[in-house]
Amino acid sequence: MDYYIPKLGDLIPKRGNWATRSLSRFVLRIAGWKFEGEIPNVRKAVFIGAPHTSNWDFPIAITALFATGIRMSWMGKHTFVNGILKPLWHYLDGIPIDRRASHGVVGEMVAQFNKHPDLILGLAPEGTRSQVKRWKMGFYYIARDAHVPICPIVLDYGRKVIRFGEAMTADENIDVVLTQLRDFFRGAVARHPQNFVPIIPD
Repeated sequence: MDYYIPKLGDLIPKRGNWATRSLSRFVLRIAGWKFEGEIPNVRKAVFIGAPHTSNWDFPIAITALFATGIRMSWMGKHTFVNGILKPLWHYLDGIPIDRRASHGVVGEMVAQFNKHPDLILGLAPEGTRSQVKRWKMGFYYIARDAHVPICPIVLDYGRKVIRFGEAMTADENIDVVLTQLRDFFRGAVARHPQNFVPIIPD
């Protein structure tokens, strides 16, 4: 059976080449991971990934991005971006965020979306690998104020599946969006299941 790789449309930002895609696909396949779903064909969006309970989540996610060829950006403290890991951070399309700014993180990211013609932002709404009582809802407010869709991705360790969901509009009432997200993430098995909590807004 062929190894399924979601195809990228003409709009979504892309990165890498044949070599990086082939190597990443080989690594995922050997590790037993597979893909499900289709990647939304959008120029701009907030992609949210969950569950996030382990140090393994990040390398698996990065490998999946290189395997598919998605060019995704990440938020980071402005001091970290300018530190010793600056070259790596810029290579991975990190966006420096100054949390002391008067307009806050949401305002800074909305400005980034307005600045760039193409931008896919990746976020882990749980915010930490440790157990949390509530999800951070910044992803919703960024998407709403920037007028871009929310695209969920589940990292299911139970089935070893990376599944892409359909784009959701953030113009909907927040309760409608949360209901859609609960349905999408329902049944997902985290690396450390005891640390994965239902979607409850902060």
